Amino acid sequence: MTERSWLETPIGTLRIESDGKRIQRVAFCETAEWDGSPEGLHQEAERQLLEYFSGARKRFELPLRFEGTPFQLKVWEAVDSIPYGETLSYQAIADRLGGNNATRAVGSANGANPLLIVVPCHRVIATDGTLTGYAGGLERKHWLLRHEGAIARDLFA
Repeated sequence: MTERSWLETPIGTLRIESDGKRIQRVAFCETAEWDGSPEGLHQEAERQLLEYFSGARKRFELPLRFEGTPFQLKVWEAVDSIPYGETLSYQAIADRLGGNNATRAVGSANGANPLLIVVPCHRVIATDGTLTGYAGGLERKHWLLRHEGAIARDLFA
């Protein structure tokens, strides 16, 4: 059974889903459908997300449940290793995984990341430094990268 909670953030509402033991999805949604107080794992996830948005947290320490292909799992692991405040290109991730022709596949896997913000797919950019694609929308990607200091505050203002 999937448990859900919703969290209002500076860039929109996040829906958090878990199997009760591990967080399996963090995604932006239009509206919150639940108005109760989160408990247990969801309370901890919300606490850590609020710390991130306040600038007090740079890395999440939550039990996560990934469901994806073996290639997607490798990409998400590589994405999760990108430090706070830094970016990495799709091509660099493809190179790390041993397939310099896998840039599009990396982009596709990155776009399928079910754990937005927690697994920081917003830190993946084009080789030329431009910001491309983000399941939460490019405005949110810009905001997250500015928040982390990975891009200049006046860039994309």
